[in-house]
Order: sequence, then C-alpha cells, then structure tokens
Amino acid sequence: MTFTPLPGEAAVMPTYARYPVTLARGAGCTVWDAEERAYLDMTGGLGVLSLGHCHPDWVAAVSEAAGTIGLVSNLYATPPQAALAARLAALLPIPDARVFLCNSGAEANEAAIKLIRKRGLPLGKPAIVVLEGSFHGRTVGALAATGQPAKRAPFEPLVDWFRFVPPGDPEALRASMAPGDVCGVLLEPVMGEGGVRPLDDAYLRLARELCDTYGALFVVEEVQSGFRCGDWLAISRAGVVPDAACLAKALGGGLPIGALVARADMSFGLGEHATTYGGGPVPSSAALAVLDVIERDGLLARSLEIGDRLSAAVAAAAPAGSIAEMRGRGCLWGFELAPSADGTPADANAVVLRMLEAGVLASIAGPTVVRMSPPLTTSDAEIDRAAEALGAALATAEVPA
Repeated sequence: MTFTPLPGEAAVMPTYARYPVTLARGAGCTVWDAEERAYLDMTGGLGVLSLGHCHPDWVAAVSEAAGTIGLVSNLYATPPQAALAARLAALLPIPDARVFLCNSGAEANEAAIKLIRKRGLPLGKPAIVVLEGSFHGRTVGALAATGQPAKRAPFEPLVDWFRFVPPGDPEALRASMAPGDVCGVLLEPVMGEGGVRPLDDAYLRLARELCDTYGALFVVEEVQSGFRCGDWLAISRAGVVPDAACLAKALGGGLPIGALVARADMSFGLGEHATTYGGGPVPSSAALAVLDVIERDGLLARSLEIGDRLSAAVAAAAPAGSIAEMRGRGCLWGFELAPSADGTPADANAVVLRMLEAGVLASIAGPTVVRMSPPLTTSDAEIDRAAEALGAALATAEVPA
C-alpha cells in the first residue's frame, strides 16, 4: 500500500512508530483514511473507544457540554463533575468511595502512588509492591512502577521504593510482604502492555489477603481493563474488593479523562493533590454518556460475548500451530504468536502490518503478541472479519512445525 505522510508530521516529536496510514474520520467500528479507504478498527484507540467512533449519544453529550460552559478549574464545582463522581462511587464495588478526576491513566496512577505513600510513610512503610512486566505510564512515578526495564533504563536512577515481583507467583508475593515495610500493592488484574495477561483469581485473592494481614493498601490499575472485561472492574470476577482503583481509557470514550476511586478514609485532603483540567465539564459529560450507554445497552455482558466469539473465531481461522496462546477476557485480547520452525521468535508487528493492508487495524502488546481491544459495540460480523484477517495474516508467514 502507498502512503504519503502529512506535511506537518515532521513537526511532531517521533515518540511513536506510526503505522503507514493517516486516519481522517470514523463511525462505529470503521475508520477511513485520507483516500477514503475503510478499515475495521480493532485497536479502539488502544482501548479508549468503548462505544466506537462518534457514537450519537456521546457526540450529543460532548456537543451540549462544549456549548454550555468552558473549563472553570477545580476552584469551582460543576454539575457534570459532581454527577460523574457520584456515579462512579455508586457503580464500583469500593465502599464509601471518593473520586479524584484527572486527565489520563498515568495521572490516575501517580495519584494512587501518592495516596499509598501518604498512608504508609507515617507508619514507617515506604515500599510499594508492583509486578515485573507491568506498565503504568510514562511519567516519572508511573514509569518507576513499570516492570519493564527497557522503558525505565534511559531515565534511571528513578525512585528506589518499588519492589518488583514476578506476576502470578504466590510465594514471591508472600516474600515481598514479609519484611513488613510495604505500604501498598499496585497491580493490573489484566496486564495490558505486558502481553494481555489476566492474573489468576486465586492470586488476586491472595494479594487482598496479604494486604489485610500486613496493613497495606491494595490498589488495582484498570486503565486498560476497566469496563472491558465483563464488569466495571476486571478484578470483580475474582470476588475481590480493592481499596482503590485507577481508571481511564474506556471511561472517556474518546476524550482524555482518568479517575482514582478510593475509600473515603484514604482520601486526599485539602491541598494534598490537585489538577487544573481534571473533571472538566466536557470530558465528564462524555464519561457520563459512556456509562449511560453501557448500562442501557447491556454492554458489560456484551463484552463477554464479543470475547468468546473473537477467541473462538481466531482459533478457527488461524493456521494450526501459529498461535501459542490466546489470553484475555471481554474486549481485551492478546494472541501470543508461536515461533517459526527454526525457533525464530514471531514478529507481531509484521502480522499487524499485513492486517492493515487487508483493512483491519490491530496493535501489539510486546514483540510477539497481537492485541485487539475492540469497542463494546462491535458486531458479530466485524468480530468474524477481524479473526479472518488475523488468520490470513498468519497464513502468509511461515507456519511453525
């Protein structure tokens, strides 16, 4: 396929390896490039587009809010912010919750880190347990908590009070807590950038138990998994109630927003944290529309149907032996590609590029994992088409023996 970059693209800092397409407009699960070629969007803005592109309810809410009032900062209350905070506090299982609204997942995670430290430092507990392979953002605190050394290395030394443990290893988790200096555990119930790896229910329950035993806070990072995995929080499948949860991406449906939802007794006080833009009227109105549509149309249950159909369709479409493992739940899936017959690791990015040429957008979650994070509004026909495109892309490469 031919591709001509936009004239102004050179002025953008090259922080992303962009795919060779310029997207001009979208509707539902379809986007069109500058030449009006259509693509099925199974990337969903890396998990942001819970309702797809330009859902009419979302557009109406954003348009009305943008035409009603501008940003007033957090020196003043606004009805959309108050309504959104109350709605999240009621929907999430965290009892007597308070909500801090911000602008992104990284900011929600930064707020969570501060909240954990606020509670732990007076008790002489400075350490936070996090997972190897995790991803929590690019800001300094969130980066320090990220369990991917290659992302941290160019900016080290960072803070030294994060304690990394292998995901899913009960004994390693127990050992990390044993010194008694841990103020909190921060983890993703479904590790997104770490390859789309759902953590075992028993492991999540153990994390809760250990936090209770050692007086630490249990905070779940659901920036990618929130709203996508069959419930408002993916951890709910394990029957676990966290002390706090970080949300972003799917909450805004396309506008930047993040949220830290925490028990009232661990809330920030006056002047302890702040944001100018967080919880502004427009993104708060967008998030309220997202919540309305998800509840009205039963999209949490629908997300599980999408996941079941997608995994089954990929299993049927992929050449035998081409996929080593399928991992995910609801509208968040990772397909771990098998190495070639001679042991050469698979190239997930090459597969994604072949899917792009076939008119289907996907992404990667590591060098050997193809990720799909479709909207909760994706149709059965669109799911089947995405699976067929992945199967065809894998068929063009050498199939492992």
